[in-house]
Amino acid sequence: MGEENHTSVAEFIFLGLSQDLQTQILLFILFLIIYLLTVLGNLLITILIFMDCRLHTPMYFFLRSISFTDLCFSTSIVPQVLVHFLVKRKTISFFGHMTQIIVFLLVGGIECSVLAVMSYDRCVAVCKPLHYSTIMTQQVCLQLAIGSWASGALVSLVDTTFTFQLLYQGQNIINHYFCEPPALLKLASADTYSTEMAIFAMGVVILLAPVSLILVSYWNIISTVIQMQSGEGSLKAFSTCGSHLIVVVLFYGSGIFTYMWPNSKTTEEWDKMISVFYTVVTPMLNPIIYSLRNKDVKGTLRKLAGRKSFSQRR
Repeated sequence: MGEENHTSVAEFIFLGLSQDLQTQILLFILFLIIYLLTVLGNLLITILIFMDCRLHTPMYFFLRSISFTDLCFSTSIVPQVLVHFLVKRKTISFFGHMTQIIVFLLVGGIECSVLAVMSYDRCVAVCKPLHYSTIMTQQVCLQLAIGSWASGALVSLVDTTFTFQLLYQGQNIINHYFCEPPALLKLASADTYSTEMAIFAMGVVILLAPVSLILVSYWNIISTVIQMQSGEGSLKAFSTCGSHLIVVVLFYGSGIFTYMWPNSKTTEEWDKMISVFYTVVTPMLNPIIYSLRNKDVKGTLRKLAGRKSFSQRR
């Protein structure tokens, strides 16, 4: 009987980003372009890092992880949104809703952890360059990657368990464009306090804790850079860390706003815009900000393009 109560809502209906047909068509075109750029950009980064042995370093190992999570992050959400722009009734089954939340929380948690690990990697590279190769060994990188996956899995498991143990009966219209726990909790037929506290606690684990590590890492980086005698060395250190810091601000800023903010009974349009930013826009920007501006990556891309043009001439 209890199980029937949990699944009494067979499907959920999204209100989406707009009810106007013309606006939905324009959004479809915009989201399609963004998604294609996201897939192409992140696949390109993954292929370039795989092909060039000079990019087989800890920094690019974690960059490849970011590209993978961005692909999963965007693919778990955007294709469904594109379909919903073209149909009048925007529905998803209860099982599909649960699956999307699990994947979304898993890859989102992994990305949060990997961004924190990358700040540690940059801190070691700038503050202890002579010991970098002995500290950031292949085994350490693998352990940090496994830890990132484990933390993402923990957050996904806890948030999903608490969210779907609630009763969902009667109301099934979600004022959102994809499956996200804060939006779903507004439909619950039971008290959501314990679930909100669980989500808040996981937010501390996967958002505030990594942000603290990032702040400590950058404090050490800035302190070291200020003491550098060489202006060229300082510029290089800031350039390698600047792109990472931009990504951190964009991703964590929007995530903290959504998951660490007190829950309200009405989903504001502003909340949806914030979600668009970290689920759709940021995965597209990451390859541009973080990798395609990188000198080594651009060098590998030019070499690959030159090799192709040479083979074509032959």
